[in-house]
Amino acid sequence: MITILSVSIILLVMAGFLISAETAISRISRSRIEDLEQSKASVRLLSVIDDRPRYVNVLLFVSTIASVTAFVLVSYHGVNYLIDQVSLPSMAALVIVAAILVLISYIGLGVAPRTLGRIHSEKIALASAGPAKFLAAILGPIATLLIHLGNALTPGKGFRQGPFDSQAELRDLVDMASSDSLIEDDERAMIHSVFELSDTFAREVMVPRTEMVFIERDKSLRQAMSLGLRSWFSRIPVIGENADDIVGVIYLKDIVKRVFEYRDAEHAEKVEDLMRPPYFVPDSKQADDLLRDMQAARVHMAIVVDEYGGTAGIVTIEDILEEIVGEIADEYDTAAPEVEVLEEGGFRVMARMNIDDLAELIDIDIDSEEEGVDSVLGLMAKRLGRVPIAESRIEVQGWELVAEIGTNRRNRIGFVRVIPVEFDEDQHAHETVLVRDTD
Repeated sequence: MITILSVSIILLVMAGFLISAETAISRISRSRIEDLEQSKASVRLLSVIDDRPRYVNVLLFVSTIASVTAFVLVSYHGVNYLIDQVSLPSMAALVIVAAILVLISYIGLGVAPRTLGRIHSEKIALASAGPAKFLAAILGPIATLLIHLGNALTPGKGFRQGPFDSQAELRDLVDMASSDSLIEDDERAMIHSVFELSDTFAREVMVPRTEMVFIERDKSLRQAMSLGLRSWFSRIPVIGENADDIVGVIYLKDIVKRVFEYRDAEHAEKVEDLMRPPYFVPDSKQADDLLRDMQAARVHMAIVVDEYGGTAGIVTIEDILEEIVGEIADEYDTAAPEVEVLEEGGFRVMARMNIDDLAELIDIDIDSEEEGVDSVLGLMAKRLGRVPIAESRIEVQGWELVAEIGTNRRNRIGFVRVIPVEFDEDQHAHETVLVRDTD
């Protein structure tokens, strides 16, 4: 009995250490290891971090073997001891042993080792790197085989490297940190936006072709400078025969520098003499890869092309960053209230205003879930059957919605005028005709 108890204790201690090691290796970051003093242990740990799921799965597998074996030994001999030596009924003996094992499992294999793994992640990860590599060399194939078997028996696609360390778990941790007030709501949203970049494509963040500002290659530098100053764009695509023939990008800074050094250049030289090569990307490129490539190439603007090689739009680094941090405004972007009361009656609202808020504002019966859209601009696009442009308008339950260009640098639809419609039949028919003509 003493031998069995000793073996069980050794197995439980080993299982606890493996669980601590699993927690520490899952938690520690590569940058934190690189900051440590260079040693054999740190080099081993770096190699473990490079293939983290494999080693975490092996540690979990071995800790499961150790804990289950210990529980079986304790259960078998513990129940027999209580029945034979203490003369307890078999059911009472089972209940007592089960209660003891639950406490051991929860405290000894759950709370305590995971807490140690989090608090002393550096020390435990360094100490466990060697054993983890040894166990992975011996039992790695078995753990991988069992993962594949589990995926085969589980409905759905499963996880190729095991379900024990995933992005979903990290997202849950972020949500928990936010609910516990460890991070702010906007910080939580920003972290989630970083994850979503890998699911966002260039076509989703680009300025579409219909909203692009461009200039012909044979225009003078003065004309290019005038266009840049009027549009507030510092980089303008240069076209050849048409908008599908992007031949370069002209930088306002290059024009100013050239004109400052040689005054007559604004009339004597053309845009094609000063333009830079364009940087093309497919519209199916993921936003995170695109950001990384643009940083490496040191370009701020990329021309997005569709599957047929035509120009789909343009995307800048700022467009991608706004997917993470939200709208970026500078001294040329004018902030505006979400709702503005018009002197002549009605309101001017932000295009991205939720239609449920609009319904409450003007007391109409409309629901975002029934419409299948969230914003006022989305409602207009649905009713029109196309993307609204300036002065596009629709009528909703006695109110006319008119699209307006915003004050941002992209010249997109930023506001919608919400004007009450007179219910005179002749005037209503006339207004309906006007709406159709405008569209």
